[in-house]
Amino acid sequence: MSSAKQHTTIDSPYGPLTLVATDGILSGLYMTGQRHRPPQENFGMGVPPRERSRAWGNDDRPFGEPADQLAAYFAGELKEFTLELHLDGTPFQRGVWQQLLRIPHGETRTYGELADALGNPGASRAVGLANGKNPIGIIVPCHRVVGADGSLTGYGGGLERKQRLLDLERGAALF
Repeated sequence: MSSAKQHTTIDSPYGPLTLVATDGILSGLYMTGQRHRPPQENFGMGVPPRERSRAWGNDDRPFGEPADQLAAYFAGELKEFTLELHLDGTPFQRGVWQQLLRIPHGETRTYGELADALGNPGASRAVGLANGKNPIGIIVPCHRVVGADGSLTGYGGGLERKQRLLDLERGAALF
């Protein structure tokens, strides 16, 4: 049995964000130019309607609460998202993503600290790979992960966006 997927695109201070829902539950948040973003044709854009997969549809209904919470976050009014999430990945990836959800707003952790929290101190590289495949950026805060020396390291949405998100959470002006 296949899952029903919908998507919509919303504006943000970081450019357009494509939100994806699987069976009505948020399962993706993608920025333009993001690594590991599904191909645009998967969202049914730029493809004639008769050729689109029936598994995808453009539908705003499941996205009201995520859009409202994102707007409050970008306005500096929300520090913790309270959304039901559909995180589709391997058990290890889901474990990493659950650890990301535990990083408090305005704080950072290193890949090594996440590996330690998972009980696997030698897994920092695997943590980095799982972090990079996070399907729900911003809400599952992969931007809060930094290198062992505190430096900014890879971010699927780009290091400039990562720095801006961290600055936002630390109370700096957006622009």
